[in-house]
Amino acid sequence: MDSLKPSYFESGNIHKVWLKLGEDGFSNPIKVPVLIAKGVEEGQVFGLTAAIHGNELNGIPIIYNLMDSLDVSKLKGTVVAIPGLNPLAIANTQREYVDQQDLNRLFPGKAEGNRSQQMAHQIGKKIIPLFDYHIDLHTASFGRVNSLYGRGDMQDDTLANMLRILQPDIIVSNKGKASFGEATAQTLRAFAISKGVHSITMEYGNPQVFQQEMIKRGTEGILRVLTWLKFTDGEVEVLEAKNICSKSYWVFTQNGGYLKVLVDLNQMLAKGDTIAILTDSFGKIIEEYKAPEAGIVVGKSTNPISVSGSRIIHLGILAKRP
Repeated sequence: MDSLKPSYFESGNIHKVWLKLGEDGFSNPIKVPVLIAKGVEEGQVFGLTAAIHGNELNGIPIIYNLMDSLDVSKLKGTVVAIPGLNPLAIANTQREYVDQQDLNRLFPGKAEGNRSQQMAHQIGKKIIPLFDYHIDLHTASFGRVNSLYGRGDMQDDTLANMLRILQPDIIVSNKGKASFGEATAQTLRAFAISKGVHSITMEYGNPQVFQQEMIKRGTEGILRVLTWLKFTDGEVEVLEAKNICSKSYWVFTQNGGYLKVLVDLNQMLAKGDTIAILTDSFGKIIEEYKAPEAGIVVGKSTNPISVSGSRIIHLGILAKRP
């Protein structure tokens, strides 16, 4: 298919289609799989996207499990889910698109741009405008691990409640601007928000694996969100959020060597706590790294090989409570 509209599909069924987003070097279509659960009652559209980074896979079985759990005969509105938004990267076991660009830093893309810009443009044109609500499913990338954490604007009541209902270990409150890397455009989430979509990001663990605990928590959390948004029947309690961070950032090495990170995910740190040591090629400690301020470990490096400027930990700074 070249376009998607919920009105194209029969009510009371789950539909499986391929959506064309470009062409490869053999003139074959670049396609993404789309699952569409069309309820028997008209309503809004809830969107899920997974693996815009090709090595971030936990969101894929979360989508499968969610669809298996839905009773479309009682569904109000439509759920549209893409379990694999970057198919060429998934097939190549890599994070970036085929031109080594980060798709999640390129929105809205360009209709006549380079390869990754055109892919971002196609996603922004054919998928995002369908949604009223949206969760973008991520994990850590190669060489690091993540807690189960969410990103969204906690000053927005709808987004804040979606995040609370998902029950992540940590919430980083921000408006969707790219936190890391040399972002020259918008993230998918920021682009969706600019189009009036209620959008958040969820980080479910580690790269290139299926983690059953993350998948279970993700599936259950999204089902609760669907109930709270009245796509499905039932009642949901909005619990107090744990560990809301007003900002987060990575701490980097200053030297090269072998890195040993000494802290755990979700660990609370005081300013000055030792977080890692760096040794030279003979095993001599050449650097000890300290927490620059109090916070919580959102993610960390698992790669011992460190050149200058390598990641150590992703540090979240807890918001002050009234």
